Amino acid sequence: MTDERRTFVEGDLVVFIDHRGRQYMSRLAKAKVLHTHLGMLPHESVIGQEEGARLPTNTGHKLLTLRPTLAEYLLKMERGSQIIYPKDTGAILLAADIYPGARVFEAGTGSGALTLALLRAVGATGRVITYDNREDASRHAARNIEAFLGGVPENLTMRSGDIYQGIEEQGLDRMVLDVPEPWLVVQSATKALRLGGILLCFLPTVLQVHRLVMELNAVPGYEMALTLEVLQRTWHVEQRSMRPDHRMVAHTGFITTARRVQPRAQALLEAPAPGGEAAPPSLAEEPAPDP
Repeated sequence: MTDERRTFVEGDLVVFIDHRGRQYMSRLAKAKVLHTHLGMLPHESVIGQEEGARLPTNTGHKLLTLRPTLAEYLLKMERGSQIIYPKDTGAILLAADIYPGARVFEAGTGSGALTLALLRAVGATGRVITYDNREDASRHAARNIEAFLGGVPENLTMRSGDIYQGIEEQGLDRMVLDVPEPWLVVQSATKALRLGGILLCFLPTVLQVHRLVMELNAVPGYEMALTLEVLQRTWHVEQRSMRPDHRMVAHTGFITTARRVQPRAQALLEAPAPGGEAAPPSLAEEPAPDP
C-alpha cells in the first residue's frame, strides 16, 4: 500500500467505530462534520491521518477510523432491494469459481452488492454484465457501485432488460442468477454459457430449488448439480469462557450450481469408433438392408 493509501484523503469512505463497536460510515469532505451521540468530529481533522488512528470527538471520546471493507460497505449502503449477505457472497464467488479475467453474467442487479463482489473477483481484465428488469434498480445500483469504487468501471455493462425473454451475450464463462424463476432461463443459459462454464442460482425456498434442479436434470448439457446453504454463527470469547453468540445469521438462501457440458447423447454420437473413425449411427437410424 502506498503512503497516500495509508492516510485519509478528501473523498475517502471512512467507517468510524466507537468503544462499543457501533459503526458510522461517511465520505470525507472538508466542510462536513460527523455527528454522533458521543460528540462531533470534523472531517478536516481526519484528512491526512493514518488509517487505524483513534481520533477524539469534541467531548473527548475516541473513534477508531478505518476504510470500510467491502462486507462492511454492503451492510451499510443504501438499499433499493434485499441484498445478498456477505456470508453468501463469499460462498458464491467460490462455488461459481469467479476468477480474474472471467466474463460473468449476472441477473438481477438489485442494489449492486453482488455486482461489486463480482467486479473485484474478475479484476481489470474480466468483465461483468448485469441485467435487471427495473431501470430504477439499475440506476440505484450504479450509484452504490460509484460510491464505493469512485466511479462505474469500464469493464461493467449494466442493462435494463428481462432475461426471461432471452440473453444476448454468448461465450460466457459464468452465470450468476438472483431471480425468482431461474428454471425459465436454463434453456437460454445453455446457449450463452461456454462448455465447462458454471451456472449458479441463488434462491430462498426449497420449492424453487426443487423446480430448478428438475429443469437442470431435464435439459441436456448440465451435470454436477449441487445445492448448499451457508449458516454463520459467531462466538463470544472471554478470558475464562467461550460460548456461541445468542444471535446467528442462519438461512438466507440456497446456492445451486451446475456445469455446462456436452450432452451425453451427443458425446456418444461424436465418439470415435474403434480404428479412429466416427461412430456409426444408432440402429434406429441405420437404413434397412436391401432385400
